[in-house]
Amino acid sequence: MGDRDLELLEFHKIREMLAGFTSFSASRDLALALVPLWNEEEVRLRLRQSAEARRLLSLSPDFHVGDVVDVREVVKLAARGKVLDPQTLLDIQKTLDAAHRLKKHLMNLSSELPLLSGLARDIVALEQLQKDIAGCLSPTGDLLDTASPKLATVRHRMREVRQELLTHLQAIITSPRGRKIIQEPIITEREGRYVIPVKVECRRQIKGIVHDVSNTEATVFIEPWTTIEVQNELRELVAAEKDETERILRTLSAEVGAFESEISRNIELLAEIDLALAKARYAREAKATEPIIVAAARSAGAEGHEPHGVLRLVDARHPLLKKKAVPLSVEIGRDFAILVITGPNTGGKTVALKTIGLLSLMAQAGLPIPAQAESRIPVFDGIYADIGDEQSIEQTLSTFSWHIGNIVHIINNATAKSLVLLDELGTNTDPGEGSALARAILLHFLSQGTMTVATTHYTELKALAYATEGMENAALDVDPVTMAPTYHLTVGIPGGSNALATASRLGLPAEIVTRARDMLSKGAQEIEASLTHLVTAQANVESLRHSLAKELKEAEQRNEELKEKLRQLEEDRRRIIKEARDRVVRDAAELQRKIREAATELRKEKSQQGIEQAKKALAEVQQQLSAEAWQVRVGAGTGEKEAEAGSIAPGDTVWLKDAGVSATVLSVSEERGLVEVQAGNVKMTLKPDSVEKRISSTGAAKRGGVLIKRRLSKPRVPLELDLRGKRAEEVEPMLDDYLNQASLCGLSQVRIIHGIGTGTVRQIVREALASHPLVASFRPGEQDEGGDGATIVNM
Repeated sequence: MGDRDLELLEFHKIREMLAGFTSFSASRDLALALVPLWNEEEVRLRLRQSAEARRLLSLSPDFHVGDVVDVREVVKLAARGKVLDPQTLLDIQKTLDAAHRLKKHLMNLSSELPLLSGLARDIVALEQLQKDIAGCLSPTGDLLDTASPKLATVRHRMREVRQELLTHLQAIITSPRGRKIIQEPIITEREGRYVIPVKVECRRQIKGIVHDVSNTEATVFIEPWTTIEVQNELRELVAAEKDETERILRTLSAEVGAFESEISRNIELLAEIDLALAKARYAREAKATEPIIVAAARSAGAEGHEPHGVLRLVDARHPLLKKKAVPLSVEIGRDFAILVITGPNTGGKTVALKTIGLLSLMAQAGLPIPAQAESRIPVFDGIYADIGDEQSIEQTLSTFSWHIGNIVHIINNATAKSLVLLDELGTNTDPGEGSALARAILLHFLSQGTMTVATTHYTELKALAYATEGMENAALDVDPVTMAPTYHLTVGIPGGSNALATASRLGLPAEIVTRARDMLSKGAQEIEASLTHLVTAQANVESLRHSLAKELKEAEQRNEELKEKLRQLEEDRRRIIKEARDRVVRDAAELQRKIREAATELRKEKSQQGIEQAKKALAEVQQQLSAEAWQVRVGAGTGEKEAEAGSIAPGDTVWLKDAGVSATVLSVSEERGLVEVQAGNVKMTLKPDSVEKRISSTGAAKRGGVLIKRRLSKPRVPLELDLRGKRAEEVEPMLDDYLNQASLCGLSQVRIIHGIGTGTVRQIVREALASHPLVASFRPGEQDEGGDGATIVNM
């Protein structure tokens, strides 16, 4: 394909639109020079770069490449020895700084943006050159005094000499004699020398050099003789400053020229990155996305996969029409390769044709397209168009010969991997011959396997598309009532030209339209009526489809809402159960504390009063245990299974894994991760993973349960427990758990190491041992057993 095809499809306008989103001239040039690519991998790469740029803008909506200037030409001149001016050097410094910051930013996102960070990785950081320029120039482009020691010295002396000179001249002006001879009390410059304005009639009263005379010849500008030496020194200093400035600029320019290739390459990389960002900015504005790219050759794919070469556009919009565009959905290349579009004049046939061609060009140029993400576009080896209207070609060229010349060019160049777009095929000549030519041309492209889209008004082409395998009709719909175009494309049925209805709608007198309708053959009128009926039926089907789709969506939404309500109910149920269980555990812990306190009081005080108080406390506990909250609730049927078989609650029957016996759960402490159970007369506190909930059945209850015998491997339990360094609240739970394990392992005697210290841990241990059901007796340790820092327990 050539520039003519790009021009006919208005691709140049897309390039101009894209250029408007670039940040500097080099990337703008890339946008204006953008062309479709014919290599599939290269197209995929460009589209992935665009997708990454969209991702970058989603993370940082205002991100841009920075203050970049295309300095490639001036850098080339610097390499050839040209001395660059300060502003140009400042542009180079800003560009290098922007490149450095861009590289750093993208490298930090390398995992998310591998392609853009790959481009940034090749940017050469010229930090020393940046520092050298920044150290010599101010942000406004002025040469700094610190640019060199000599420059600093010269400028310092210049300021001193200038101040000395101005002070001397000011003294002359303000002196009594000076006030008489000067025209105005000012100091000015002429030819780079400081002078004072003297009245022409007083010129002889002051010795000096006359540098200028006013226009009125009433004033002469004189350099007093007494300032000549100082002024000469100042001129010398000015010359020295100029020489040093040129030397510094020459040095910086030479340094820039030494890095010509690196700087030029950095500009190229910045332009590529900015072009990708421009695509992303266009996509954000146009709501565009990258299509799926497929191979152009049509061949059957693997089972369950789509064949290659399928072009599918979903809700595609013409990019130049923006908000006025009506979405178009079409698929070509699966069941047919030739699509014949018919419909009324001004109905949108040419726009549909251009949309298909222009979006294909955009995709192959690596641009996102205004369509849904599931759109698929093959990589064609050429996209050829014959579109002739007043918007695209000169009126003098809109002739049959011009169209045939285009078609000859297309036939000579198109292959099975090409896309051909033909607008109003076979027009501008005798209708019979034009129709025959149009059919022959379409059959040629069909035999060649070339994907082709053609628009026409010829009834013979509609019939050919209907009767020929590999070809299909499509219609630009009209409103069946008003006969106005809807610009909606329907594949599978032909469209009517509706020339009479269009003429009437555009204002042709009714009597002319009626006479023309009477002149139509009966067959033509029947075909037109059938097409109108078909369009009406199609509209009804489409309306029904939309209605069903809406009802399905509403049903799915209600289903999701019900699922959400069920989930909330389940969460509430679990929360209520947990709260109730936690409350029961807290109450049980409080009751257990009261029992321990009562037992302790009985051991401490053998008096009648102490016994009475303990009995009273035990009676209160017993009363609480008899309350309704502590009664076991039996289900509707004996042995009814819990809703949550895996949870353990007070009153449950559990199996002690290590002991091989059943027990009843007394309390569950989720905070401490412990379960208190009773097996016979023995109470013990265990970890939840050492018990297993048993769900009884009615039959088992009647038989008294089933005894399961198995060989148990006893866990290893040490012969002593070291509680030194433990906090007071940790001692009793650890001691209770240890004694339970020791009992289960059949240990007859154990040693509890508590140390001496303040005696607090020892007191807690011995008070707990005194009331523990698994302890037969205990005593302080002998000298070789740890003395009073240990307690020997007989189980």
